Amino acid sequence: MARLVFRATESIFNGLRKVHTSDRRLDFIPNWAAPICHNLPMCGRYRLSRRKQLVEEYFDSAGEEDWTPRYNLAPTQPVPIIRQNPKEPRREISLARWGLIPWWAKDPSGAASMINARSETAATKPAFRDALKLRRCLIPADGFYEWQKTGKAKQPYCFEVNDGQLFAFAGIWERWKDPGGKMLETCSILTTTPNAVTSAVHDRMPVILDPDNYDLWLDPGMTNADAASDLLKPFDARLMRSYPVSGRINHVANDDEECSTPVKIAQSQNYLFPGLR
Repeated sequence: MARLVFRATESIFNGLRKVHTSDRRLDFIPNWAAPICHNLPMCGRYRLSRRKQLVEEYFDSAGEEDWTPRYNLAPTQPVPIIRQNPKEPRREISLARWGLIPWWAKDPSGAASMINARSETAATKPAFRDALKLRRCLIPADGFYEWQKTGKAKQPYCFEVNDGQLFAFAGIWERWKDPGGKMLETCSILTTTPNAVTSAVHDRMPVILDPDNYDLWLDPGMTNADAASDLLKPFDARLMRSYPVSGRINHVANDDEECSTPVKIAQSQNYLFPGLR
């Protein structure tokens, strides 16, 4: 019996070693293993409360797909992304599923775990390196959420730029074909080290691009991964603020203005533990 347990354990560790040393194939990963995402999810919920017309005007873009204002965008949902037309000098906005699926993946099982890409290593990771060089995008937002551990609970906070102004995450995207031949476009948000505002809550933050760098980031002709990586810096903390929000944001079904309304910490705890009210 002990020998069987040992062999089973050895098999598991060998499987994990194969996952971490492989640099090409998702199908090396057994069904029970963790996805190949090399970093823990950081930016896992965000807000885009502006109507499409306002987003298009702000980012000088246009697109046919429509959406409604959102206060609790979550992984695997369709989110707006902005790309540069490769043949004409115009920006185009469309929807992509949040959670990147590499073009070479055999199935989409790891997408929910690839909502973020670590900027320091994205240029060398198989799941992200091609997209960083060739398929970059802007992911518009006007706020994002993070959770801070407070004892046994986790307190959610909303982060904003210039008191709720629109901004853009640095994003990458991929086009994946399922076994039936249907194309699916997916995306991921790049993360970096925290600034003075976000470090109080989390040890990472999403990359918020300087508007002066939008054109360079979107330029299809710029295929130098090192040059792209140079743009992935922590955003100026002086232009940001954060405040606690209620535990409503914990539930994907909640998607209204109240999700990002400032609250007192004690009020938020009632939402985290509704049975105690």
